[in-house]
Amino acid sequence: MFSERERPRMPAQFALRVAILSGLALVMFSIIFFRLWYLQVLSGDRYMKAAENNQVREITVRAPRGEILDRNGHTLVANRAALALQLQPTELPRSHHKRQQEFARLGQVIGMPPDQIQRQLREQTKELPANPVTLKRDVDYSLVYYLRENQAQYPGVSVQHVYVRSYPNGSLAAQIFGYVREVTEEQLKEARYQGLVPGDQVGQSGVENTYDNVLRGIHGMTRVQVDAQGRPTGGVLSRSQPRAGDNLLLTIDRRVQAAGEAAINSFSTPGAFVAMDVHTGEVLGLGSSPTFDPSVFTKPVIPQSTVDQIFSDEAGSPYTNRATQGLYPTGSTFKPITAVAALESGVLTPTTTIVDTGSFTAGPGAEPQHNAGGGAYGALQLPQALQVSSDVWFYNVGAMLFNTGTDAQQKWASELGIGRSTGIDIPGEGAGLLPTPEWRDQLYKEGETDRLWSVGDNVNLAVGQGDLQTNPLQMAVAYAAIANGGDVVRPHVGMEVEDTSGRAVQEIDPAPQRHLDIAPQYRAAILEGIHLAAQSPGGTSYPVFGDFPIPMAGKTGTAERYPHADQSWYVALAPYPNPQIVVAATIEQGGFGVEAAAPVTKQILEAYFKVHKQEAKAAGGKVPKQGSIQAGPAASGAAGNPY
Repeated sequence: MFSERERPRMPAQFALRVAILSGLALVMFSIIFFRLWYLQVLSGDRYMKAAENNQVREITVRAPRGEILDRNGHTLVANRAALALQLQPTELPRSHHKRQQEFARLGQVIGMPPDQIQRQLREQTKELPANPVTLKRDVDYSLVYYLRENQAQYPGVSVQHVYVRSYPNGSLAAQIFGYVREVTEEQLKEARYQGLVPGDQVGQSGVENTYDNVLRGIHGMTRVQVDAQGRPTGGVLSRSQPRAGDNLLLTIDRRVQAAGEAAINSFSTPGAFVAMDVHTGEVLGLGSSPTFDPSVFTKPVIPQSTVDQIFSDEAGSPYTNRATQGLYPTGSTFKPITAVAALESGVLTPTTTIVDTGSFTAGPGAEPQHNAGGGAYGALQLPQALQVSSDVWFYNVGAMLFNTGTDAQQKWASELGIGRSTGIDIPGEGAGLLPTPEWRDQLYKEGETDRLWSVGDNVNLAVGQGDLQTNPLQMAVAYAAIANGGDVVRPHVGMEVEDTSGRAVQEIDPAPQRHLDIAPQYRAAILEGIHLAAQSPGGTSYPVFGDFPIPMAGKTGTAERYPHADQSWYVALAPYPNPQIVVAATIEQGGFGVEAAAPVTKQILEAYFKVHKQEAKAAGGKVPKQGSIQAGPAASGAAGNPY
């Protein structure tokens, strides 16, 4: 045998390998040792708490949204409690086979085919994968008891108490309210929705959106003990009560709103109206026809056919709020705005006489323009020109404004609010279009039109025709500024925020957008003219308002809107000569202003003043609380222009 000295030596390469492997083993052992030390010593408390939390389930107790009320406290939008059968996607079996088995069992219990359950899961989690999926609402308590007793067979299935928006007045003021739906993934990234989670309900449009932070409550939380299968063991560890959202009082008067909607809905063609306080901008009524049933948005899934019915142009686009988003020429209701521009720019005085020969020609080669019906009214001053709505008189005024070489016509119309957003607290307002020389000349440079701005454009704008696109809200703001002495109010439908005990916590009273210096004598001349138009023989709307017991002023408008039939307009101010309310109404393809829009306006004013013929006669033509309001000077004359 070999002695120690004679024993063969280990090759150097083999020794190196042994050393490396030993070092690796030592490193691995050290890593495992320190990892165990970290988990057991440094992180032991945290993982112990996590293990304990596996025995606890947090149940969100959803808070009801605040109610929406009218100015007199009548409920317009409320809540109702409902039991909703829901799937929690994160708690469903991950195995496709096991999930299908559960859906088959669940389908037999709730009367819903498994493929329909799968489809609802897919559709409702398309944007929010972790969003609770509501299969049914208003389920029976018997289903609740069954699921609780057999929870192990239905992981991820639960019945939750939810609050659903209810509308006691049906579709009334639907375009004002908007609707509420689950918060979207994009919205969760916005600062205003910080702290929300998938499944929370937020306002998506209308005042539900504008005042969402007011109406949205604060959820409560109940922490309960559960067993290994997630079933409650009966132990409630803690409970925080939900806090309902604050209530929102609107400036809307339910009576005025209902009267306006009934009036415009009586026509087969679309229409819109606005009723507003001329001094504060408080909107007393605002509606658009056709309208929609806001309760359809409370359903978990809205059928595509219903979506098409609400949003498509083919169905009349009921979702569109024509009072704030309409794009219309106005016809002769624009004449008081033209009068302000002409008076304030110095091309006209209240006593300036222009002879209406029945015809006007803008320039060499231009086609002659005539009054509606071919009438001629002779020598007229401003009040009488408004009374009979002489187109020829205002054609001349438009040409006079053009000859100044300034943009006084557009400047004053814009300052009065035409062609610009009013700032109303209803999202989606349209700005419209106030045509200007710069606008048309730019289009000409870009090849979008075949001519530059001309005197004919000014003439058309003077009577609310041409490229003008505006809406009832802008017209109401403009007339209000004329009526109140120059304050361009900021219209608003929010009036006050109240907590659940009825205590006012916030008043909504925005200041006017700006003030215009309109000379009192100019204001008086314009108001006199449209008062004569409404309540003196020969006035364009005398057939409608001649016997109205409240002194008022109003202007008809009939606008050409190719390829549609003529658009009917009416704007009223009452009582005269110190108006409190302005009403602007329009009916698409309604024909003469006196035939469609004027009767709509009359119904709204009747609701506002609570006018009834018998009561008016008994009161001697006066309505209580209106004082000794006197009508302006009467005037006689030829039958007026129905425009």
